[in-house]
Amino acid sequence: MSRHYCPTCCYPMNACLCSHLQQIKPQTQLLVLQHPSEVEHKKNSVRVLSLVIPDTQVYVGESEADFAALRAQLSRCQRPIYLVYPSEQSASVESQSICVDCVLLLIDGTWRKAFKILQLNPWLAQFPAVHLAQGYASRYKIRKSSRSDSLSTLEASAYMLKALDDGLDVSPLLAAFDAMVAMRLQAMPAEVRLRYD
Repeated sequence: MSRHYCPTCCYPMNACLCSHLQQIKPQTQLLVLQHPSEVEHKKNSVRVLSLVIPDTQVYVGESEADFAALRAQLSRCQRPIYLVYPSEQSASVESQSICVDCVLLLIDGTWRKAFKILQLNPWLAQFPAVHLAQGYASRYKIRKSSRSDSLSTLEASAYMLKALDDGLDVSPLLAAFDAMVAMRLQAMPAEVRLRYD
């Protein structure tokens, strides 16, 4: 029997997020480089991010050629562009004086896949890299990570936007994310759900 999907949020009807969605329009532009393996993932936080911030642009790929359209767009961009990626070269967004009317590039994938995208796209090094300061705890109970500082792409986006514009209410992002996580947990068999407590 085929599953019925909500035409608005594209989630199965029994996991429809529409009642939990409240759109926001930050001044900051979010551009996501998404690894192909994340696109159909049930726990994909970028889908929720795009529902709450419809101006989010997602480019799927891995190699330089995959991101040709994104590179062309960025070459015409008149706004400051920052790569969100923690490294020895990156600076905390909280320690910078960054204009809210900027572009944030986010890489969506596991740490290993995000690093691979970074390695295959040396052109990303032309943009200053920023990261969040310590102290942000992930609410992403349904995905395990080898790193204690791991945040989903949605969480990283929410905290970055808040750091750039303290007056921006990012609670709609986190509320929709929490609802998605709760529904995924609810759909799990009880014995599986225990692994995520």
